[in-house]
Amino acid sequence: MKITASLVNELRKKTGAGMMDCKKALVEAEGDMESAIDILRKKGQKVAAKRGENETKEGLVIAKTVEGNKKGVILSLACETDFVAKNSDYYALVDSLVDAAVLANPSSIEEFNNAKFNDKLTVAEKITEQIGVIGEKLEVTNLDIIEAESVVAYNHPGNQIASLVGLTKEGEVAEDAGRQVAMQIAAMAPLALNKEGIDQETIDRELEVGRDLAIQEGKPAEMADKIAQGRLGKFFKEMTLLSQPFLKDNKKSVEQFLNDTESGLTVKSFKRVALK
Repeated sequence: MKITASLVNELRKKTGAGMMDCKKALVEAEGDMESAIDILRKKGQKVAAKRGENETKEGLVIAKTVEGNKKGVILSLACETDFVAKNSDYYALVDSLVDAAVLANPSSIEEFNNAKFNDKLTVAEKITEQIGVIGEKLEVTNLDIIEAESVVAYNHPGNQIASLVGLTKEGEVAEDAGRQVAMQIAAMAPLALNKEGIDQETIDRELEVGRDLAIQEGKPAEMADKIAQGRLGKFFKEMTLLSQPFLKDNKKSVEQFLNDTESGLTVKSFKRVALK
């Protein structure tokens, strides 16, 4: 069977593989489209096996809202080099995985990998296919979904940092305030919504560091615990979202900014992903 340019182009559109790889696969498959797709997929499996131990320090993260801004998804796909991460086709791949996550609504990355990407492939199979196309190890490294009365997404230029924030109220005023808070989350990297969200291990570590610093500074041992508690309070203020000084008006906390914007407006939950 003659391998026409239109047939090669059709395979390229379906798989994202290079023109020469598509032509070789079609020649090997004697023009059968499905067999050619399988050949490219097997190539991805071989590349994945070879590069399984490689580090994935680059990639992209995308946050997106759906369902009338009632739901938000944040997902990162890691790769090996920034050359791949900066490619527009790679962005399109990550964006398509976000859409698949919206439909699957998985509770974990493992569940997502086993979910459908389309009628023929699971997410894991799609990623394996693209490993063959790209020639690098790829893996979903972060996936979170939040739902609230209003969810706002923020993608920092370059798609290395993204955030989602779920709010207690909906409407244009709430969403505008949410965008500002989402940017604050991206910039200030809070650990939790409030101090109740900080785990005991972190609290114990901060208290221990605070005591040690006080003693190193020559403070009496009997004062060390009190000084450590004071430093813990500062830690809560700096590292919990609602207590952080609002970046655009540091005389207010984020909690005060939201309530001043609209009475009763606050944050229910948030997610932040930073690749670097």
